[in-house]
Amino acid sequence: MTRQKILKPIELFDTTLRDGTQGEGVNLSVDDKLNIAARLAEFGINIIEGGWPGSNPRDIEFFKRSKNELKLKQACIAAFGSTARSPKTVATDSNLKELLKAETEIVTIFGKAWSLHSQQGLGLTADENAEVIFRSVELLAKAGRRVIFDAEHFYDGYNESPEFALKMIQAAIEGGADTIVLCDTNGGSLPHDISNATKCITDKFETQVGIHAHNDGGLAVANTLAAVNAGASHVQGTFNGVGERCGNVSLGTVIPNLILKMERETKSTLKLENLVSLTHFVYEIMNMHADDQAPFVGKSAFAHKGGIHVSAVMKNSKMYEHIDPKLVGNKQRVLVSDLSGQSNISYKAAELNITLGNDKTLPKQLAQKIKMLEHEGYQFEAADASFELMMLEALGRFTPYFEVIDSRINISYDQLGHRQADAMLKIKVNGEIEHTIADGNGPVNALSCALRKSLQRFYPELKDVKLTDYKVRVLNGQKGTESTVRVLIESSDGLNSWSTVGVSENIIEASWQALQDSFNYKLLKSQHLIQSTNENEKVNIYV
Repeated sequence: MTRQKILKPIELFDTTLRDGTQGEGVNLSVDDKLNIAARLAEFGINIIEGGWPGSNPRDIEFFKRSKNELKLKQACIAAFGSTARSPKTVATDSNLKELLKAETEIVTIFGKAWSLHSQQGLGLTADENAEVIFRSVELLAKAGRRVIFDAEHFYDGYNESPEFALKMIQAAIEGGADTIVLCDTNGGSLPHDISNATKCITDKFETQVGIHAHNDGGLAVANTLAAVNAGASHVQGTFNGVGERCGNVSLGTVIPNLILKMERETKSTLKLENLVSLTHFVYEIMNMHADDQAPFVGKSAFAHKGGIHVSAVMKNSKMYEHIDPKLVGNKQRVLVSDLSGQSNISYKAAELNITLGNDKTLPKQLAQKIKMLEHEGYQFEAADASFELMMLEALGRFTPYFEVIDSRINISYDQLGHRQADAMLKIKVNGEIEHTIADGNGPVNALSCALRKSLQRFYPELKDVKLTDYKVRVLNGQKGTESTVRVLIESSDGLNSWSTVGVSENIIEASWQALQDSFNYKLLKSQHLIQSTNENEKVNIYV
């Protein structure tokens, strides 16, 4: 007879600092790991797996420093390692000794739950493998550690031989394991298999059961939720899904599903509204590009592009948004493109605090203009600053702050082959002409330097503007060097950043368009700031 289970609060176990670092391109220093651990604890994660002290000096240092430098409240640090390789070596196993030396309250060890690994990997019989698990867990438990046993390859092992897999779980429990974690180590299981096997364990044992899913089949989130639905109350994963091969389950996706969709309580109160900022923090520390399309936390998760969608969202956001983005610290975005309708234009105008006035035809005219420009290669969904200038110009509220009368670029090479670029600019500001020459490490950089230099006498606020990103996209590569290119430029003044776009068959011209928009945008916002300051207003002037 199946026991009636009481839903336990979900215990969240993060292995970004251990399993996550096994992902390709992921490399964390000790300081990096300490910084991430502090943010995870602040967010509300219960257990933070810091690394494998028996495998490398860096993790040994992490555990030493974490005791003094991490001021944790509800969170605990866990050390990770494996069982001994033989029943005869448990007492002398160096890995187990290092786990104890780490002096963490919690220790996670993994053991083989698939006969294939036990027989061919370790050369052990079922009884010998069970004894290794029992004695390894017992040694750690008797030393006063809370032991979490990761049943490695559990689901593959259960699928091949339920008897063998259950025998290993039983051995870990008898050894004193506090929590049994069922691992889909190869990441190839399906949700119904996860559900059935997990339910077997939760029905059979009173011990807390957890799930550790990898994403090789693209089902790590589905498998994790299936396990929880079947009785698991301990969830392991990494932020942003980093990890070996296709990665681990992403906690950034699992956590809001557990709380907002399955209405499950967590062991500690989470600062769910900080979820987006936490995922971005981890990306930054790892020097990785954020996944814009990541569920819940991605930049595009609540972005709307099609005119019909935008029209509906303006009436009721639930029509095309499955949650309120603010719950996870995200925000609704409307993109402007050739798919835009009048609703997109109206939404963006409101977002930018631009009043369109009583002219009902203006949104339609702007939408048509955008469709035409995007057909030529422009892309405004990634260049809000250029879009705002275009909209204000159409309304008669913006006139460029300078006029370029002449520009020339010269590229030369010395005898050693070193390249140098210089740009000559002649501009007019309020009837005055300024003639400037500036050097740069390339033609675009030379143009940017010359433009800033020539305008600083009139607009000193431009001295802080820097180009922070520069992207070139060839739009019709079949034309070779005659192809049209799109240039996207991101600029910053140290406090705010904005993006502009230019398109031409001449890459210098496309860059020049984007550069001029960038400087005009800064000047526009600076003038607004001056006016607002004079009027004692506080407004958010950057988009």
